[in-house]
Amino acid sequence: MSFCNELGLILTVFAISLVAAKEHYVTVDGNRIRYLEEGSSGPDVVLIHGLGSQAERWSNVIPYLSKNHHVIAPDLIGFGYSDKPQVDYTPKYFVKFVFDFLEELDIKKTILIGSSLGGQIVAESAAASDNDIIQKIVLVSPTGTMRTTNPTLDAYVMAALCPQYDAIKNAYQMMSGKHLDIDKATIERFRLGMSQPNAKMSFLSAVISFKHWPAITQRLQLISAPALVIWGGNDTMIPINFSNEYVSGLKNCQFVVMEECGHRPHVEEPEKFSEIILEFLDNKIKIIQATA
Repeated sequence: MSFCNELGLILTVFAISLVAAKEHYVTVDGNRIRYLEEGSSGPDVVLIHGLGSQAERWSNVIPYLSKNHHVIAPDLIGFGYSDKPQVDYTPKYFVKFVFDFLEELDIKKTILIGSSLGGQIVAESAAASDNDIIQKIVLVSPTGTMRTTNPTLDAYVMAALCPQYDAIKNAYQMMSGKHLDIDKATIERFRLGMSQPNAKMSFLSAVISFKHWPAITQRLQLISAPALVIWGGNDTMIPINFSNEYVSGLKNCQFVVMEECGHRPHVEEPEKFSEIILEFLDNKIKIIQATA
């Protein structure tokens, strides 16, 4: 890629950030944490992104959710533009971060929505909670039940460790179901994020720690908050058959399949995704499908 093209992509990412949700920083347990915020009224909704990602992964749904909710999307510690301390990025570490982050922002009650690795972090947080701070949870193709790898996951890991344009584009296309048009800003944002100091360290630490962590199946029984599980029907990163343990293990669970989507339904079909979320939050959800 030429210097001019690379500069153009960087400027595109910067331009998008100017019209996105408001950017803030907060110190959590001595670490500087970046987050996006939109909406000033309504219940608090906190969006937790997945492995190697950042808050902007939720950019397409924030405008819909923030109309009647106060939406906050952090860059998880170790990812995006948040600090990346040299620690073991275990599920337990991320759960502590979530509660410390909520406390720092003085959030007393919240709805947690998480995608992929973020979905497992949300589930682990709900299982660990001994009060009613977590009102509802939404898990979008969460990790925690798949114990093996596959070509899509391998491609994504390689793109993170060697963040070159073509490798990143290929990985995103593999995980995106029928939505193969990956915009250049998304690719460049991932490349810039994974090129930061300690980014690959935290990424690999999370991959190894989550792989060897005990399966979440037994801990799902500890979750009392109402749950919505959303899965892409064409997800090749975490195929839909891995939803069964979540749907059967959660006490109060509703399940929706977005048939045309891959691993990122909130990116691929944000309006439909947001509609499903809002119906769940308003206790009006109608489209419930059985596992495949």
